Amino acid sequence: MFISPAYAQSAGGGLGGMESLLPLVLIFVVFYFLLIRPQQKKQKQHREMLEALRRGDRVITAGGIVGTITKAAETELTVEIADGVKVKVMRGMISDVLAKTEARDSANDDDDSDGEDEEVVKKGKK
Repeated sequence: MFISPAYAQSAGGGLGGMESLLPLVLIFVVFYFLLIRPQQKKQKQHREMLEALRRGDRVITAGGIVGTITKAAETELTVEIADGVKVKVMRGMISDVLAKTEARDSANDDDDSDGEDEEVVKKGKK
């Protein structure tokens, strides 16, 4: 017989099957840091923005309609898109907030908004 049987060489003491899994693990790590993690952060910011919505905020809906929130409920908002034109929008369909209203301070809620009455009283006493 001129042809001798060819025997496969045995694996030389390396990591065995771990060498073939290493590229898959590296690909998953890259996907996690470049795709999955930033998307989770963006979803968290959007969820926080939706929870912070309140009356008076100017918002953009997912359909591109710009309006002002006139009433905020648990799952839906009433948005005024023109004078006297109000639509109900699901809270999750708000894509962005254009202008946030400032939170009112309970200590400054009296009718004296700019302090004019105090100045008049002070001038009268002089």
